[in-house]
Amino acid sequence: MIDINDPVVSGYLVRLAGEEGVEMIKNMPEGEVTDEQIAESTGILLNIVRRTLFILNENKLAVCRRERDSSSGWLTYLWTLDLEDIGPQLMKEKKKIVRNLKTRLEFEDNNVFYICPEGCNRMNFSKATECEFLCPDCGEDMMFDDNSKLTEKMKKRIIEIETE
Repeated sequence: MIDINDPVVSGYLVRLAGEEGVEMIKNMPEGEVTDEQIAESTGILLNIVRRTLFILNENKLAVCRRERDSSSGWLTYLWTLDLEDIGPQLMKEKKKIVRNLKTRLEFEDNNVFYICPEGCNRMNFSKATECEFLCPDCGEDMMFDDNSKLTEKMKKRIIEIETE
């Protein structure tokens, strides 16, 4: 059973479906239910319920089954939560974060940066030369920015995430 209150799971779901989406997940009735039943039982607006269900379905965390009413011909969509697949989803997210951090680290390692002492801008050497080492916003002289502490933090964070 997946613990929705786990900070990692909860954070992922909030990013995926928003606060209201997580509230819907927590209060969703058991078994197969329609989006109208979910909205009624959770008190969340129907359009938010539908948006959340489609997001969950795209991420393989909800299953939808269509059923046709034989007399009217109308389709009814029945939804079931299936959060058991959240582990692989979290692993994909983790790999994406590491990949983005490594890309950013490579950029930081391969460039020299200059920063405005007023905090307006930070730019690489070529951009700073285009501005003649003057901040384009306030006109202050740009100063060399030692990014070694930043790159060390990024390296440590990558190791932390990869060993979790």
